[in-house]
Amino acid sequence: MGHVNTLFHQMLEVIPRPLVEKLSRKNQADHYVKHFTTWDHLVAMLFAQAAGKDSLRDLEAAFNSHSSQLYHLGVRPICRSTLSDANTRRTYQIFEQLYLQLLGRFQNLMPKRKFKFKNPLFAFDSTFIDLCLSVFPWAVFRKRKGAIKLHFRLNQDSILPSLLVITHGKTHDIKVASELAQDLQPDSIITFDKGYLDFKFLFSLTERGIFFVTRARADQGYVVAGQQPAPENKNIISDQIVLLTSPKSKEHYPQPLRLVTIWDPEKKRTWIFLTNNFKLAAATIAQIYKLRWQIEIFFKWIKNNLKIKSFLGTSKNAVMTQVWCAIIYYLILAYIRSQTRYAGSLHLLTEIVSVNLFQRISLLDILSWDKNHVHLPDPPDAAQLKLPLVI
Repeated sequence: MGHVNTLFHQMLEVIPRPLVEKLSRKNQADHYVKHFTTWDHLVAMLFAQAAGKDSLRDLEAAFNSHSSQLYHLGVRPICRSTLSDANTRRTYQIFEQLYLQLLGRFQNLMPKRKFKFKNPLFAFDSTFIDLCLSVFPWAVFRKRKGAIKLHFRLNQDSILPSLLVITHGKTHDIKVASELAQDLQPDSIITFDKGYLDFKFLFSLTERGIFFVTRARADQGYVVAGQQPAPENKNIISDQIVLLTSPKSKEHYPQPLRLVTIWDPEKKRTWIFLTNNFKLAAATIAQIYKLRWQIEIFFKWIKNNLKIKSFLGTSKNAVMTQVWCAIIYYLILAYIRSQTRYAGSLHLLTEIVSVNLFQRISLLDILSWDKNHVHLPDPPDAAQLKLPLVI
């Protein structure tokens, strides 16, 4: 039986260090750096996420209190001034590129949710991160308020963000929509709210063979050009083929659209959906839009469990670095959860990990723990869990 390493070490094993070093060379991030390399930077920022540290001073004290165990991670004790300089000067694009590389390696290994259709399904949406304007003057949002905006493309079968664009708070969703959709394949389905209801953008999706499902505006002008086959579901009020009548809308989207009107008996209200998909059942169209709420749940989770509302630096680069490291940490947790078939919630896993980072206990023991336990036993030497890693 082998010696069990720390929990934090086992989590970091899913990140190939040669990949981090390759990205560092590509971005020339470690030129003239003697000690605090990109790997050191990444480990420190992931520790801040895992341990829930809000300040550089707290992070330095907590991290260095485990100095005798840091050699297992391939890092040294940190100095808060060095970390502050790195957050300001080392480009955040390294961590953005690392996330996308890890996502490409992990997503095929993760279990997929099954739908009634075979099309890839994505959701678009954005969320605000409020900032103090006097501390973050570059993040002007309103006269006395600062903010950044995180625009996500969420893969609905794995609940992983396949793309993230970070902008100023003033940026409208539709200005980022084309970037979120830029590499989607034909036959993909996107669902989004009325913030993306721009017919020039919607027609660009149709021309690429990409389907969308969104809500129609109450004042949208149209004429009925036909009817879809009558559905058996009694909650389907109508399923119509329509043409837009507004001169500007008709110019931007000259082709027919599908308008599905559904009665929701639970909420006692009517929903009107707009789509360019004429093949799926009306009830399936409604279900696709309902799945959009997964991205709202995702937003709530990251704001409650990740450190993206208080920052370790005030520069734009420092904020972007912390956001990307937070999303990398989310990806690591989601990957571990999927590979080990952990039955508990991601929130509970986060809480357990946060207080056991430098405990020498196997991930298998952590994942077999539940909220009814009061403490984790000190384990004997045992073979630790090895997660599959695609190199």
